Amino acid sequence: MNGTEISIRPARREDVPVVARLIRELADYERLAHECFADASALEEHLFGTRPYVEVILAEVDGTPAGFALFFHSYSTFLTKPGLYLEDLYVVPERRGLGLGRRLLAELARLAVERGCGRLEWSVLKWNAPAIGFYERLGAVPMSEWQVYRLTGEPLRAVAGMAARPAGGA
Repeated sequence: MNGTEISIRPARREDVPVVARLIRELADYERLAHECFADASALEEHLFGTRPYVEVILAEVDGTPAGFALFFHSYSTFLTKPGLYLEDLYVVPERRGLGLGRRLLAELARLAVERGCGRLEWSVLKWNAPAIGFYERLGAVPMSEWQVYRLTGEPLRAVAGMAARPAGGA
């Protein structure tokens, strides 16, 4: 790699603006910028606050951030083990081809094994053939029997309102 130095490390508080920028770049790449409201102060709280919800590892090339993986713990009742869920994996276009994505995923796998996790899972957009090919080359398999569902906005608030109702009131 002609003396190129690559490192993978946990994000630090001072990295939050860079992570927020990379999240927005990922949203652009995924054609979802209209859904991206990445807020650096909220991200900082969720990464480093009194109750961290997520973790980030950064890929750097010659000391400059070039990619990230954002993840959190999940749990498998069938395995009765924790898991890691990869929410986002992104490498800036000009640094693709250096193996950063593979190294980020390898670090997540290492963390999963070290933490006694039974699995590492993630979702990928169906149109993202380069990512699908990359994951399958690593041995990942699609979970074709499962469908992802999501509640956001008003439907989420409506279902949350059901929690205050007495039992039996569907």
